[in-house]
Amino acid sequence: MRRPEYGALAGPDRAYARLLASTVFRGLGQIDHLLDQRLKSPPPPVVRGLLRLGAAQILFRLAPAFAGVSTTVALAGESVSTQRFKGLINAILRGLDRDGGGDLIARLDPTLNLPSWLLQRWRGAYGDAACRSMALRLMATPPTDLTLKVGEQADEIAKALDGERLGSGSIRVNRRGEISDWPGFAEGGWWVQDAAAAIAALLFDLSPGDTAIDLCAAPGGKTLQLCATGAQVTALDRSAKRLDRVRENLLRVGLSAELIATDASAFDDGRHFNAVLLDAPCSATGTFRRHPDVLWGARPTDIGQLSAVQSRLLDAAARLTAPKGRLVYSVCSLEAEEGEAQVAAFLARRPEFVRRPITPDRYGLTDDAATKDGDLRLLPGADVPSGGQDGFFIARFDRQP
Repeated sequence: MRRPEYGALAGPDRAYARLLASTVFRGLGQIDHLLDQRLKSPPPPVVRGLLRLGAAQILFRLAPAFAGVSTTVALAGESVSTQRFKGLINAILRGLDRDGGGDLIARLDPTLNLPSWLLQRWRGAYGDAACRSMALRLMATPPTDLTLKVGEQADEIAKALDGERLGSGSIRVNRRGEISDWPGFAEGGWWVQDAAAAIAALLFDLSPGDTAIDLCAAPGGKTLQLCATGAQVTALDRSAKRLDRVRENLLRVGLSAELIATDASAFDDGRHFNAVLLDAPCSATGTFRRHPDVLWGARPTDIGQLSAVQSRLLDAAARLTAPKGRLVYSVCSLEAEEGEAQVAAFLARRPEFVRRPITPDRYGLTDDAATKDGDLRLLPGADVPSGGQDGFFIARFDRQP
Protein backbone atom coordinates (compact mmCIF):
# COMPACT_ATOMS: atom_id res chain seq x y z
CA MET A 1 0.00 0.00 0.00
CA ARG A 2 2.90 2.36 -0.70
CA ARG A 3 2.05 3.20 -4.31
CA PRO A 4 1.79 6.95 -5.10
CA GLU A 5 -1.84 6.51 -6.18
CA TYR A 6 -2.71 5.15 -2.74
CA GLY A 7 -0.92 7.96 -0.92
CA ALA A 8 -2.77 10.55 -3.01
CA LEU A 9 -6.19 9.34 -1.86
CA ALA A 10 -8.18 11.34 0.66
CA GLY A 11 -8.44 9.87 4.14
CA PRO A 12 -11.78 8.01 3.81
CA ASP A 13 -10.91 6.75 0.32
CA ARG A 14 -7.51 5.57 1.51
CA ALA A 15 -9.09 3.73 4.42
CA TYR A 16 -11.59 2.03 2.10
CA ALA A 17 -8.86 1.04 -0.36
CA ARG A 18 -6.90 -0.53 2.47
CA LEU A 19 -10.00 -2.33 3.76
CA LEU A 20 -10.79 -3.66 0.29
CA ALA A 21 -7.26 -4.94 -0.34
CA SER A 22 -7.11 -6.52 3.11
CA THR A 23 -10.48 -8.20 2.61
CA VAL A 24 -9.37 -9.70 -0.69
CA PHE A 25 -6.38 -11.32 1.01
CA ARG A 26 -8.36 -12.44 4.06
CA GLY A 27 -11.00 -14.14 1.92
CA LEU A 28 -8.89 -15.02 -1.10
CA GLY A 29 -9.47 -18.77 -1.00
CA GLN A 30 -13.23 -18.46 -0.68
CA ILE A 31 -13.40 -15.71 -3.31
CA ASP A 32 -11.44 -17.78 -5.83
CA HIS A 33 -13.50 -20.88 -5.04
CA LEU A 34 -16.72 -19.04 -5.90
CA LEU A 35 -15.23 -17.39 -8.97
CA ASP A 36 -13.83 -20.66 -10.32
CA GLN A 37 -17.28 -22.24 -10.06
CA ARG A 38 -18.53 -19.61 -12.50
CA LEU A 39 -15.59 -19.30 -14.89
CA LYS A 40 -15.33 -21.65 -17.88
CA SER A 41 -11.60 -21.00 -18.23
CA PRO A 42 -8.97 -19.07 -16.24
CA PRO A 43 -9.00 -15.36 -17.14
CA PRO A 44 -5.81 -13.25 -17.45
CA PRO A 45 -4.33 -12.34 -14.04
CA VAL A 46 -5.38 -8.68 -14.30
CA VAL A 47 -8.97 -9.72 -14.97
CA ARG A 48 -8.95 -12.14 -12.05
CA GLY A 49 -7.67 -9.27 -9.93
CA LEU A 50 -10.64 -7.12 -10.95
CA LEU A 51 -13.05 -9.98 -10.29
CA ARG A 52 -11.57 -10.44 -6.83
CA LEU A 53 -12.04 -6.75 -6.02
CA GLY A 54 -15.63 -6.77 -7.17
CA ALA A 55 -16.42 -10.09 -5.50
CA ALA A 56 -14.95 -8.94 -2.17
CA GLN A 57 -17.30 -5.94 -2.13
CA ILE A 58 -20.33 -8.16 -2.78
CA LEU A 59 -19.43 -11.24 -0.70
CA PHE A 60 -18.22 -9.33 2.35
CA ARG A 61 -20.79 -6.55 2.01
CA LEU A 62 -18.29 -3.73 1.76
CA ALA A 63 -20.59 -1.88 -0.64
CA PRO A 64 -24.03 -2.34 -2.19
CA ALA A 65 -23.85 -5.04 -4.85
CA PHE A 66 -24.81 -2.68 -7.68
CA ALA A 67 -21.95 -0.37 -6.69
CA GLY A 68 -19.45 -3.23 -6.57
CA VAL A 69 -20.50 -4.35 -10.03
CA SER A 70 -20.57 -0.93 -11.65
CA THR A 71 -17.24 0.28 -10.28
CA THR A 72 -15.47 -2.95 -11.25
CA VAL A 73 -16.88 -2.88 -14.77
CA ALA A 74 -15.87 0.78 -15.03
CA LEU A 75 -12.33 -0.11 -14.00
CA ALA A 76 -12.20 -2.80 -16.66
CA GLY A 77 -13.19 -0.20 -19.22
CA GLU A 78 -10.22 2.02 -18.40
CA SER A 79 -7.60 -0.33 -19.90
CA VAL A 80 -7.31 -1.70 -23.41
CA SER A 81 -6.19 -5.05 -21.97
CA THR A 82 -9.40 -5.51 -19.94
CA GLN A 83 -12.08 -3.71 -21.96
CA ARG A 84 -13.17 -6.86 -23.79
CA PHE A 85 -13.81 -8.61 -20.45
CA LYS A 86 -16.39 -6.10 -19.23
CA GLY A 87 -19.27 -8.38 -20.14
CA LEU A 88 -17.71 -11.36 -18.38
CA ILE A 89 -17.00 -9.33 -15.24
CA ASN A 90 -20.52 -7.95 -15.21
CA ALA A 91 -22.06 -11.42 -15.60
CA ILE A 92 -19.91 -13.10 -12.95
CA LEU A 93 -20.41 -10.41 -10.33
CA ARG A 94 -24.16 -10.13 -10.94
CA GLY A 95 -24.33 -13.90 -10.66
CA LEU A 96 -22.66 -13.80 -7.24
CA ASP A 97 -25.22 -11.27 -6.07
CA ARG A 98 -28.13 -13.22 -7.53
CA ASP A 99 -26.95 -16.49 -5.96
CA GLY A 100 -26.82 -15.10 -2.43
CA GLY A 101 -24.07 -12.51 -2.20
CA GLY A 102 -22.77 -12.32 1.34
CA ASP A 103 -24.68 -15.46 2.35
CA LEU A 104 -22.43 -17.55 0.10
CA ILE A 105 -19.41 -17.09 2.36
CA ALA A 106 -21.19 -18.53 5.41
CA ARG A 107 -21.68 -21.81 3.55
CA LEU A 108 -17.97 -22.29 2.84
CA ASP A 109 -15.22 -23.85 4.93
CA PRO A 110 -13.09 -20.97 6.35
CA THR A 111 -9.90 -23.01 5.90
CA LEU A 112 -10.24 -22.39 2.16
CA ASN A 113 -8.58 -19.07 2.95
CA LEU A 114 -5.38 -20.78 4.06
CA PRO A 115 -2.97 -21.78 1.27
CA SER A 116 -3.17 -25.56 0.87
CA TRP A 117 0.50 -26.22 1.59
CA LEU A 118 0.36 -24.26 4.84
CA LEU A 119 -2.96 -25.82 5.84
CA GLN A 120 -1.43 -29.27 5.39
CA ARG A 121 1.57 -28.36 7.54
CA TRP A 122 -0.55 -26.77 10.27
CA ARG A 123 -2.98 -29.67 10.42
CA GLY A 124 -0.05 -31.98 11.04
CA ALA A 125 1.44 -29.71 13.69
CA TYR A 126 -1.62 -28.31 15.48
CA GLY A 127 -4.69 -30.30 14.42
CA ASP A 128 -7.94 -29.53 12.62
CA ALA A 129 -9.54 -27.52 15.43
CA ALA A 130 -6.57 -25.15 15.71
CA CYS A 131 -6.52 -24.67 11.93
CA ARG A 132 -10.18 -23.77 11.89
CA SER A 133 -9.65 -21.29 14.74
CA MET A 134 -6.77 -19.69 12.87
CA ALA A 135 -8.84 -19.48 9.67
CA LEU A 136 -11.65 -17.76 11.55
CA ARG A 137 -9.16 -15.36 13.14
CA LEU A 138 -7.83 -14.49 9.70
CA MET A 139 -11.26 -13.17 8.74
CA ALA A 140 -11.47 -10.70 11.65
CA THR A 141 -9.77 -7.29 11.64
CA PRO A 142 -7.48 -7.41 14.70
CA PRO A 143 -7.43 -4.91 17.55
CA THR A 144 -4.39 -2.72 18.17
CA ASP A 145 -2.06 -3.53 21.06
CA LEU A 146 0.05 -0.95 22.85
CA THR A 147 3.12 -1.36 25.04
CA LEU A 148 3.41 1.22 27.79
CA LYS A 149 6.54 3.06 28.76
CA VAL A 150 7.65 2.16 32.28
CA GLY A 151 6.04 4.49 34.81
CA GLU A 152 2.96 5.25 32.73
CA GLN A 153 -0.41 4.73 34.38
CA ALA A 154 -1.94 1.75 32.61
CA ASP A 155 -5.47 2.28 33.91
CA GLU A 156 -5.52 5.91 32.84
CA ILE A 157 -4.22 5.16 29.35
CA ALA A 158 -6.64 2.27 28.92
CA LYS A 159 -9.54 4.52 29.95
CA ALA A 160 -8.46 7.34 27.63
CA LEU A 161 -8.29 4.93 24.69
CA ASP A 162 -11.36 2.87 25.61
CA GLY A 163 -9.01 -0.09 25.85
CA GLU A 164 -8.44 -3.02 28.18
CA ARG A 165 -5.40 -4.23 30.07
CA LEU A 166 -4.12 -7.66 29.11
CA GLY A 167 -2.41 -10.07 31.47
CA SER A 168 0.91 -9.43 29.73
CA GLY A 169 0.73 -5.70 30.53
CA SER A 170 -0.25 -4.58 27.03
CA ILE A 171 -3.27 -2.37 26.37
CA ARG A 172 -5.70 -3.68 23.73
CA VAL A 173 -7.62 -1.03 21.78
CA ASN A 174 -10.42 -1.47 19.26
CA ARG A 175 -10.57 2.13 18.05
CA ARG A 176 -9.72 3.05 14.47
CA GLY A 177 -8.27 6.14 12.89
CA GLU A 178 -4.89 7.82 12.73
CA ILE A 179 -2.81 6.42 15.61
CA SER A 180 -0.72 9.57 15.93
CA ASP A 181 -3.92 11.39 16.99
CA TRP A 182 -4.64 9.01 19.88
CA PRO A 183 -4.21 10.25 23.48
CA GLY A 184 -0.70 9.72 24.77
CA PHE A 185 1.03 9.21 21.42
CA ALA A 186 2.62 12.65 21.13
CA GLU A 187 3.71 12.47 24.78
CA GLY A 188 5.53 9.19 24.11
CA GLY A 189 3.65 7.17 26.71
CA TRP A 190 3.22 4.08 24.53
CA TRP A 191 3.97 2.47 21.21
CA VAL A 192 2.14 0.00 18.97
CA GLN A 193 3.28 -3.59 19.42
CA ASP A 194 1.34 -6.83 19.28
CA ALA A 195 0.87 -8.37 22.72
CA ALA A 196 2.64 -11.57 21.65
CA ALA A 197 5.60 -9.66 20.24
CA ALA A 198 6.03 -7.79 23.52
CA ILE A 199 6.60 -10.94 25.56
CA ALA A 200 10.12 -11.70 24.34
CA ALA A 201 11.66 -8.57 25.86
CA LEU A 202 9.87 -9.20 29.17
CA LEU A 203 11.76 -12.46 29.70
CA PHE A 204 15.04 -10.85 30.77
CA ASP A 205 13.99 -9.25 34.07
CA LEU A 206 16.54 -6.49 33.46
CA SER A 207 17.74 -3.97 36.03
CA PRO A 208 19.17 -0.47 35.49
CA GLY A 209 22.79 -0.72 34.40
CA ASP A 210 22.51 -4.13 32.76
CA THR A 211 23.78 -4.34 29.20
CA ALA A 212 21.46 -5.55 26.45
CA ILE A 213 21.61 -5.94 22.70
CA ASP A 214 18.73 -6.26 20.22
CA LEU A 215 20.18 -7.97 17.18
CA CYS A 216 17.41 -7.37 14.62
CA ALA A 217 15.96 -4.21 16.07
CA ALA A 218 13.73 -2.49 13.49
CA PRO A 219 11.07 -1.20 13.84
CA GLY A 220 12.14 -0.91 17.46
CA GLY A 221 9.35 -2.05 19.77
CA LYS A 222 11.56 -4.49 21.65
CA THR A 223 14.44 -2.02 21.74
CA LEU A 224 12.14 0.48 23.44
CA GLN A 225 11.11 -2.16 25.98
CA LEU A 226 14.73 -2.92 26.82
CA CYS A 227 15.61 0.76 27.10
CA ALA A 228 12.63 1.43 29.37
CA THR A 229 14.12 -0.89 32.02
CA GLY A 230 17.11 1.40 32.43
CA ALA A 231 19.47 -1.01 30.72
CA GLN A 232 22.29 0.16 28.47
CA VAL A 233 20.99 -0.95 25.09
CA THR A 234 22.67 -1.52 21.73
CA ALA A 235 20.35 -1.98 18.75
CA LEU A 236 21.52 -3.54 15.47
CA ASP A 237 19.87 -3.78 12.09
CA ARG A 238 21.22 -4.50 8.62
CA SER A 239 19.24 -1.62 7.14
CA ALA A 240 20.32 1.91 8.02
CA LYS A 241 16.97 3.14 6.71
CA ARG A 242 15.04 0.82 9.00
CA LEU A 243 17.29 1.86 11.86
CA ASP A 244 16.19 5.45 11.25
CA ARG A 245 12.70 4.34 12.23
CA VAL A 246 14.08 2.97 15.50
CA ARG A 247 15.78 6.33 16.09
CA GLU A 248 12.51 8.19 15.48
CA ASN A 249 10.63 5.94 17.89
CA LEU A 250 13.28 6.38 20.57
CA LEU A 251 13.10 10.14 20.19
CA ARG A 252 9.32 10.21 20.48
CA VAL A 253 9.25 8.23 23.72
CA GLY A 254 12.29 9.95 25.25
CA LEU A 255 14.63 6.95 25.38
CA SER A 256 18.11 6.37 24.00
CA ALA A 257 20.15 3.48 22.66
CA GLU A 258 23.34 2.87 20.73
CA LEU A 259 22.32 2.20 17.11
CA ILE A 260 24.57 0.25 14.75
CA ALA A 261 23.76 -0.55 11.12
CA THR A 262 25.40 -3.91 10.46
CA ASP A 263 24.77 -7.58 9.79
CA ALA A 264 24.17 -9.11 13.21
CA SER A 265 25.63 -12.46 12.14
CA ALA A 266 29.04 -10.82 11.67
CA PHE A 267 28.96 -8.31 14.55
CA ASP A 268 31.68 -8.82 17.16
CA ASP A 269 33.39 -5.84 18.76
CA GLY A 270 34.68 -7.71 21.78
CA ARG A 271 31.76 -6.90 24.06
CA HIS A 272 29.50 -9.36 25.84
CA PHE A 273 26.01 -8.53 27.08
CA ASN A 274 23.88 -9.52 30.04
CA ALA A 275 20.86 -9.81 27.74
CA VAL A 276 20.83 -10.76 24.06
CA LEU A 277 17.55 -10.60 22.14
CA LEU A 278 17.26 -12.25 18.75
CA ASP A 279 13.89 -11.71 17.10
CA ALA A 280 15.08 -13.34 13.92
CA PRO A 281 14.04 -12.85 10.30
CA CYS A 282 11.50 -15.55 9.47
CA SER A 283 8.66 -16.58 7.20
CA ALA A 284 6.31 -14.40 9.33
CA THR A 285 3.45 -16.86 8.85
CA GLY A 286 2.22 -16.01 12.36
CA THR A 287 1.46 -12.38 11.47
CA PHE A 288 -1.46 -13.04 9.13
CA ARG A 289 -4.00 -11.32 11.42
CA ARG A 290 -2.42 -7.97 10.57
CA HIS A 291 -0.77 -8.90 7.27
CA PRO A 292 -3.02 -11.42 5.48
CA ASP A 293 -0.97 -11.07 2.30
CA VAL A 294 1.96 -12.85 3.99
CA LEU A 295 0.19 -16.21 3.59
CA TRP A 296 0.03 -15.86 -0.18
CA GLY A 297 3.54 -14.47 -0.51
CA ALA A 298 5.23 -17.24 1.47
CA ARG A 299 6.77 -20.21 -0.34
CA PRO A 300 7.83 -23.62 1.00
CA THR A 301 11.44 -22.94 -0.01
CA ASP A 302 11.50 -19.82 2.18
CA ILE A 303 11.44 -21.88 5.37
CA GLY A 304 14.66 -23.78 4.70
CA GLN A 305 16.48 -20.66 3.51
CA LEU A 306 15.41 -18.65 6.54
CA SER A 307 16.24 -21.50 8.91
CA ALA A 308 19.86 -21.30 7.75
CA VAL A 309 19.88 -17.55 8.47
CA GLN A 310 18.39 -18.11 11.92
CA SER A 311 21.03 -20.70 12.73
CA ARG A 312 23.83 -18.28 11.88
CA LEU A 313 22.22 -15.53 13.91
CA LEU A 314 21.76 -17.81 16.92
CA ASP A 315 25.47 -18.64 16.87
CA ALA A 316 26.27 -14.93 16.69
CA ALA A 317 23.91 -14.27 19.61
CA ALA A 318 25.63 -16.99 21.60
CA ARG A 319 29.04 -15.35 21.07
CA LEU A 320 27.69 -12.06 22.40
CA THR A 321 26.08 -13.49 25.53
CA ALA A 322 28.12 -12.99 28.69
CA PRO A 323 28.68 -15.85 31.14
CA LYS A 324 25.59 -15.99 33.40
CA GLY A 325 23.86 -13.88 30.73
CA ARG A 326 20.54 -14.62 29.09
CA LEU A 327 19.57 -15.15 25.45
CA VAL A 328 16.01 -14.95 24.13
CA TYR A 329 15.16 -16.24 20.66
CA SER A 330 11.84 -15.49 18.96
CA VAL A 331 10.24 -15.75 15.53
CA CYS A 332 6.77 -14.71 14.35
CA SER A 333 6.50 -18.00 12.49
CA LEU A 334 4.25 -21.02 12.93
CA GLU A 335 6.78 -23.36 11.32
CA ALA A 336 8.61 -25.87 13.53
CA GLU A 337 11.81 -25.62 11.46
CA GLU A 338 12.11 -22.00 12.56
CA GLY A 339 11.11 -22.68 16.17
CA GLU A 340 11.27 -26.00 18.00
CA ALA A 341 13.73 -27.64 15.59
CA GLN A 342 15.92 -24.55 15.51
CA VAL A 343 16.23 -24.52 19.30
CA ALA A 344 16.95 -28.26 19.50
CA ALA A 345 19.81 -27.88 17.03
CA PHE A 346 21.15 -24.84 18.87
CA LEU A 347 21.27 -26.61 22.24
CA ALA A 348 22.96 -29.63 20.64
CA ARG A 349 25.83 -27.52 19.30
CA ARG A 350 26.01 -25.05 22.19
CA PRO A 351 26.27 -27.03 25.45
CA GLU A 352 27.16 -23.87 27.39
CA PHE A 353 23.52 -22.80 27.09
CA VAL A 354 20.62 -24.29 29.02
CA ARG A 355 16.95 -23.75 28.36
CA ARG A 356 15.10 -21.76 31.00
CA PRO A 357 11.41 -22.72 30.83
CA ILE A 358 8.84 -19.94 30.55
CA THR A 359 5.78 -19.78 32.81
CA PRO A 360 2.82 -18.77 30.61
CA ASP A 361 0.52 -17.42 33.34
CA ARG A 362 3.07 -14.79 34.25
CA TYR A 363 2.29 -13.19 30.90
CA GLY A 364 -1.47 -13.64 30.92
CA LEU A 365 -1.37 -16.86 28.89
CA THR A 366 -2.87 -20.29 29.50
CA ASP A 367 -0.78 -23.39 30.20
CA ASP A 368 -1.23 -24.73 26.67
CA ALA A 369 0.83 -21.81 25.37
CA ALA A 370 3.94 -23.65 26.60
CA THR A 371 5.53 -26.55 24.72
CA LYS A 372 6.53 -29.75 26.52
CA ASP A 373 10.07 -28.33 26.73
CA GLY A 374 8.98 -25.04 28.32
CA ASP A 375 9.18 -22.72 25.31
CA LEU A 376 6.22 -20.62 24.17
CA ARG A 377 4.25 -21.55 21.07
CA LEU A 378 1.61 -18.86 20.57
CA LEU A 379 -1.13 -19.44 18.01
CA PRO A 380 -3.22 -16.69 16.37
CA GLY A 381 -6.44 -18.59 17.00
CA ALA A 382 -5.95 -18.94 20.76
CA ASP A 383 -8.86 -17.96 23.00
CA VAL A 384 -6.54 -16.03 25.35
CA PRO A 385 -6.15 -13.15 24.99
CA SER A 386 -9.59 -12.40 23.59
CA GLY A 387 -9.16 -11.28 20.00
CA GLY A 388 -6.11 -13.45 19.44
CA GLN A 389 -2.46 -12.60 19.04
CA ASP A 390 0.26 -12.92 16.46
CA GLY A 391 1.74 -16.38 16.12
CA PHE A 392 5.11 -16.63 17.84
CA PHE A 393 7.70 -19.10 19.04
CA ILE A 394 9.83 -17.87 21.95
CA ALA A 395 12.62 -19.64 23.82
CA ARG A 396 14.84 -18.45 26.68
CA PHE A 397 18.35 -19.65 27.53
CA ASP A 398 20.87 -19.00 30.29
CA ARG A 399 24.59 -19.16 29.57
CA GLN A 400 26.45 -21.15 32.16
CA PRO A 401 29.42 -19.51 33.95
